[in-house]
Amino acid sequence: MGFVDVLLRSRLLVLLGTALLAALGVVAWTRLPIDAFPDVTNTQVMILSKAPGLAAVDVEQRVSYPVEQVMRGLPRVQQVRSLSKAGLSQVVIVFEDGVDTYWTRQVVFERLSTAREQLPPGVEPELGPISTGLGEIYQYTLEGDGRSAMDLRTIQDWIVSPLLKPIPGVNEVNSFGGEVKQYQVLVSPEKLLKYDLTIGEVVEAVEQGNANAGGGVLVRGWEQVYLRGVGLLKDVPDIERTVLKAVDGSPVYVRDVADVVIGAEPRQGAVSRDGKGEVVAGMIIMLKGANSQDVVRRVKASVEKVQETLPAGVRLNVFYDRTSLIEACIATVVDALLEGGIFVILVLFLFVAELRTALIVVLSLPLTFLVSFIVMGGAGITSNLMSLGGLAFSVGMVVDASIVVVENVRRHLAHEAAKEHKRRVVAAAVAEVAKPVAFSVIIIAIILVPLFTLQGVEGKMFAPLAATMLIALLVSLVVALTVVPVLSEVFLRQLPEREFAFIRRLREGYVRLLGHAVRRPAVTLGLSGGALVASLALLPFMGTEFMPPLNEGAIAVNVVRLPNASLEGSVKVATFM
Repeated sequence: MGFVDVLLRSRLLVLLGTALLAALGVVAWTRLPIDAFPDVTNTQVMILSKAPGLAAVDVEQRVSYPVEQVMRGLPRVQQVRSLSKAGLSQVVIVFEDGVDTYWTRQVVFERLSTAREQLPPGVEPELGPISTGLGEIYQYTLEGDGRSAMDLRTIQDWIVSPLLKPIPGVNEVNSFGGEVKQYQVLVSPEKLLKYDLTIGEVVEAVEQGNANAGGGVLVRGWEQVYLRGVGLLKDVPDIERTVLKAVDGSPVYVRDVADVVIGAEPRQGAVSRDGKGEVVAGMIIMLKGANSQDVVRRVKASVEKVQETLPAGVRLNVFYDRTSLIEACIATVVDALLEGGIFVILVLFLFVAELRTALIVVLSLPLTFLVSFIVMGGAGITSNLMSLGGLAFSVGMVVDASIVVVENVRRHLAHEAAKEHKRRVVAAAVAEVAKPVAFSVIIIAIILVPLFTLQGVEGKMFAPLAATMLIALLVSLVVALTVVPVLSEVFLRQLPEREFAFIRRLREGYVRLLGHAVRRPAVTLGLSGGALVASLALLPFMGTEFMPPLNEGAIAVNVVRLPNASLEGSVKVATFM
């Protein structure tokens, strides 16, 4: 009772501290990383290796297998797997949960130096992006009236993508569809024989001719002139004028042995939208751990500026925006919280028949959640459907302690006539129920502990829900034993208790039913045991799926994967019916 006395004597300080915590809770809510769902992706590092010209079997034997063997034995590795396609090798190293992402990339990068010695010439393995399966936050198509597929892909690769990549939180921008522009040198074998040249010499000459060279500094009086040899290829004529060799003092150019044309990379897919012809698609990938809502907001602001730089007739048409999904999930949880709060007010008012008592309990609800946001931010828990769902589920539980405390205070005040002893009455009422209230909340909190033992996808899915419920319950206990007594002393009056007539009849009916149950313990225990046995008998008939099955005919999803020309990704086209 001494602690409660101190709180009641310093009620102004308690109220100011409560207001400060509420303000900090609002700030914490605005700064919480927000996403639609918890990220259940494991910690992994992807190694991508392009091997042009190699078939899938050769890629597996000469690229994927050597890299996979080198990566085995890394510390804290759970699995190493690979995928080999024609011209592309993908090796994925899965680490234990909780391992730092950048540490995993460091140890993998150190091993890559050993793997490079075993790979074919020209194959350079590189690390994949720092992203997860939930990194796809923004997708769009690039469309233009009268524009060819090559023009659209060129605009995407050289205008749109470079402007979107520097956005904070964006990891990469993937491009799909269209035709990747190439300057193709079509060599004639007869002309090669005529000038005694080989394909390798032509390739080497074009590569060496596509460069600038420094020539030092020329000093003239007080001026300095930097000399440079300009050799970067700019267009088809520049390639045609590349010198291959000299015959009797006369140069042999590329145009003498080949035709230089503008063409496209070999295509392995296409992108269309709404059945209106071919388009080019772009996908923005978010950096792992970034706030998706903030990143999408910055992307949308940049897209408006990018639209102004596009050529006339070309438009950027968005077809997927993570913001809509996030807003829908957050709105669902917020609606559940509001509806739960309204029901709490109605039920409390009906049963206690006193508005002030109900309002004190209701005030403890947002205060509990605001303080929970502070704890969530400190614990690194993001705001998503599962974590906020835990708060929605706990609406009825977090008010239990406050209801017991404020109702006991109200009952004591109703039987105490001397107003000068109001503080003492409140302190005695709180001390009377403090221990049982604390025990009851702690017991409910302990029930959530088994959820933290779940592993893998289940653990990542339900751990945020259990954590937020546990935080909210413990915070509600602190609020019930600190803030609620002060509010009760300030707002409650020493008046006789009242109750509605139907509540009185309901209570009288319950008392009669309780009397019958106590007088016939054998019948009561027999019925309870029978219900328990019946419920246990139904367990074998219950499903054990982690996710509920899709109802037949509810949603049909068609997914088509179209790899782009460079085999760096695929487009997912989903149709919901």
